[in-house]
Amino acid sequence: MNTTVTTRTLQRVIEGLATSDGAGVKLRRSLGQGQGSRLDPFLMLDEFSSDNPGDYIAGFPPHPHRGFETVTYMLDGHMRHEDHLGHVGELKSGGVQWMTAGRGIVHSEMPQQEQGRMRGFQLWINLPAKEKMKPASYRDIPPSEIPVAALAGGGTVKVIAGSLEVDGSRVAGPIQGLSTDPLYADVVLPAGAVFSQPLADDRNAFLYVYEGSATVGPPEAPRPLKSQSAGVLSPGSRVEVTAGTDGARFLLLAGRPLREPVVQYGPFVMNTVEEIEQAITDYQSGKFTQAAA
Repeated sequence: MNTTVTTRTLQRVIEGLATSDGAGVKLRRSLGQGQGSRLDPFLMLDEFSSDNPGDYIAGFPPHPHRGFETVTYMLDGHMRHEDHLGHVGELKSGGVQWMTAGRGIVHSEMPQQEQGRMRGFQLWINLPAKEKMKPASYRDIPPSEIPVAALAGGGTVKVIAGSLEVDGSRVAGPIQGLSTDPLYADVVLPAGAVFSQPLADDRNAFLYVYEGSATVGPPEAPRPLKSQSAGVLSPGSRVEVTAGTDGARFLLLAGRPLREPVVQYGPFVMNTVEEIEQAITDYQSGKFTQAAA
């Protein structure tokens, strides 16, 4: 049995690019800029952050999805989710909405504020072929359901999905049991603090620094990762991150790769072109909003 611990290194950096989505919401996209910037099973990561209402007030009016999951994590602000299934979710600071589009959902995400900061992330996670046409579902997760643990070297970690080992105890987030077995954690470190965490060898993983800066990897081979950048990690059994002089706040994301073909057309992510064409036909004919058979 091989018990060698290998620390993951920073394999690739994807800088967030300024773009817009929805009805003109300004954001930065790292993963998902193109086909070559995905990390199976993760399709896309957007960061939105602005104190200017003109950058976010138009929101994301009703639009469809099929074939994957969307995860919206709100740091600051208030948005309302509504979908054709009748779900209404009030997404406020510190909260998360986890939506499984499955065979089809039409939803909107609209700001419920006219001023102040709107800040957060949207992550797209692929679904395996066998689950792409399952019924759509939605879960609203308030901050009170998301555990936050203190780290021995200073700082905190918030666990949204999966679990982490903190001081010999497992800290489990509210999202468990999915096929991709995602880990989604928000880590805050003071200057110079080190975050070290075991990660299963068979998981793809990346970091996204959104405040401060960090170095990634073992002491003998550290690489810098600046703010608003995603860092794709090499294979290994542990991740080690050291905060820069201004501290660091970053997302740690890991998941079981699906190793299946990915064909995307806008808000539809399937395995074949034919399935994409069917999704377009189903949406245009109104099947997305028809009662499930």
